[in-house]
Amino acid sequence: MTGRELTVTVAPELRLFLSSRLRRTEARAGSGEAGGKAAGETALPVPYDGTSSLGHVVESIGVPLTEVGALVVEGRPVPPAYRPAPGEAVRVLGVERPQRVPSSRFLLDVHLGTLARRLRVVGVDTAYRNDLDDDTLIERANAERRVLLTQDRGLLRRRALWLGAYVRGSRPDEQLADVLERFAPPLAPWTRCTACNGPLVATGKAEVVRRLPPGTRRTYETFARCPACHRVYWRGAHGDRLEEIIAMARRIV
Repeated sequence: MTGRELTVTVAPELRLFLSSRLRRTEARAGSGEAGGKAAGETALPVPYDGTSSLGHVVESIGVPLTEVGALVVEGRPVPPAYRPAPGEAVRVLGVERPQRVPSSRFLLDVHLGTLARRLRVVGVDTAYRNDLDDDTLIERANAERRVLLTQDRGLLRRRALWLGAYVRGSRPDEQLADVLERFAPPLAPWTRCTACNGPLVATGKAEVVRRLPPGTRRTYETFARCPACHRVYWRGAHGDRLEEIIAMARRIV
């Protein structure tokens, strides 16, 4: 290592944010023990200009600060604004789970529509629209104090964003499990509209009968409706699949 480098050790759960080049460098540097390295962690020699904040350095190697639980320099915790001395050993730790947040209210970006519906099924307050650009997402997340959930790492690095989180997994079941494990939000299944997130209210069959398909009129007696968008809900043929999602959520939370 030169005098213009830091030794940065990244926790295993954060390795997915590193570029393939850095992962190759990590593999070559893997035997180092700098900074109290834990099992599964390897050290990276990272160029350092001697003036940048540690938060800037961490983001420069690809790790959004939203995913960092602690920064440790030479065995002591430091804030992202800390300016390390060249040659210091740094450990970047992941967020502890469950993560404490001011409110279990979420806003999802345009690519997470299926996850949004599943979160609503289990009763989590989840805002979502498929036509919001990045600036609008940040403005809404900040104004409503919602945690912005995304797989866009660049969006998480935006300074204006008050709080966000990267969603792990490529399939909706994996993504739902990741969000529930990370935040452990209170569950209230069957209480939110999956279309608009509005709270559902029980309603008599007579109040909605004219809006029901003939088969539903004959078969079902229990209904709920969304006062916001006027959708009507009942436990239809898809109910078993939704119950599986709810059962999985309850096992996690």
